[in-house]
Amino acid sequence: MSKLPLLFLLLSGSMLANAQKVAFTEYDLSNGLHVVLHQDKSAPVVAVSVMYHVGSKDENPDRTGFAHFFEHLLFEGSKNIKRGEFFKIVTNNGGQNNANTTQDRTFYYEVFPSNQLETGLWLESERLMHPVINEIGVKTQNEVVKEEKRLRVDNQPYGNFLSACMKKLFTKHPYNWVTIGSLDHLDSATLDEFIAFNKKFYVPNNAVLVVAGDIDVEKTKKLVQVYFGAIPKGAPIERKVIKDDPITKEIIDTTYDPNIQIPAIMTGYRTPGMRDKESIALQLASDVLSTGSSSRMYKKMVDDKKNSLQVGCFNYTLEDYGAYLTYALPSGPVALDTLLKDMDDEIVKLQNELITETEFTKIRNQYENSYIGANAKMLGVAENLADGYTFHKNTNYINQQLDIVRSITRNDIQNVAKKYLNKNQRIVIYYLPKK
Repeated sequence: MSKLPLLFLLLSGSMLANAQKVAFTEYDLSNGLHVVLHQDKSAPVVAVSVMYHVGSKDENPDRTGFAHFFEHLLFEGSKNIKRGEFFKIVTNNGGQNNANTTQDRTFYYEVFPSNQLETGLWLESERLMHPVINEIGVKTQNEVVKEEKRLRVDNQPYGNFLSACMKKLFTKHPYNWVTIGSLDHLDSATLDEFIAFNKKFYVPNNAVLVVAGDIDVEKTKKLVQVYFGAIPKGAPIERKVIKDDPITKEIIDTTYDPNIQIPAIMTGYRTPGMRDKESIALQLASDVLSTGSSSRMYKKMVDDKKNSLQVGCFNYTLEDYGAYLTYALPSGPVALDTLLKDMDDEIVKLQNELITETEFTKIRNQYENSYIGANAKMLGVAENLADGYTFHKNTNYINQQLDIVRSITRNDIQNVAKKYLNKNQRIVIYYLPKK
């Protein structure tokens, strides 16, 4: 090992030993809104965020794309905020804001100078209490979503990669479709359907409000009560976890993409959801195989054999299930089956032999440094606190995650590779240029 990696590992260990626990206060309002407050006076900044436990998996199969659509629609305005004014209010007060949607949740946030805390609370309370959902807003945001789909999916090289994999990996579970959904479904939906979706999911008892940064906790509690306390509680949301049939034999398919010239080979394995410790072990397994230029697949296929332009794998972890995905792009006239064999050989090696102590130290430090980096900013802290409450029913998961990672052994990594990464449990997709 060179001196530079050794120095990196030593410095990483020092950083992790001194990592600070994230202190927080949490409580519920009478309407069911869960509130988490984190005080950090190191910078005059505050993040105000609301995470709703609604994503694309909560949609009607005939009305996909609703959750992502609402990510846009709820910026349209409210009873007290005119159309187009939401972003202006944020920027005029020195802030920034955005939102994002996954299969499992929708996350809205503002980051302001701390003297604008009340502005952030007011904006999020308006989104929750007084949203304006009308034909004008629906039509406007429908065009926005269409343009986003054209840019990010339809005209993006390999833009349908995830969709192609999820369709084959899940046949019953609503992870079958990706968050952007179907534009035909959005075009066909009525205004009443949008209003009903909002009434069902965007309610205090299906949300967590996290305020992180330069705040006074007691003053913030009073402001939260002022802005959110009067919002009516929604009806209880009943969720049924849909189980998919096990994959018992290799499924092979072909997808064509008009935006590519270089083909790709992809595989997918169905794995446990994020609450299962095995999902973290699988992520560490993928780090061994393809994270960084010294990882096994990259070194073998890109550096040594030079038969791949790109190669990678990752464990795409969601609430109910995960999807362990691998991919490779050939360098020159290399058969896709050659790349598939090379990737398979590395997985078999992972199943049959323990990774080295050097690899083990490296991937743990990579994971832990990523964790520290995510919590270096108030927005990252806010999102991680919200994730802990929403998915683990444990806001303190933010402080327990590193201990869970540290408890995973080399044998655990080998065992999950043996358990989940087998040919008879996977899909294989030949992703080809469309002439």
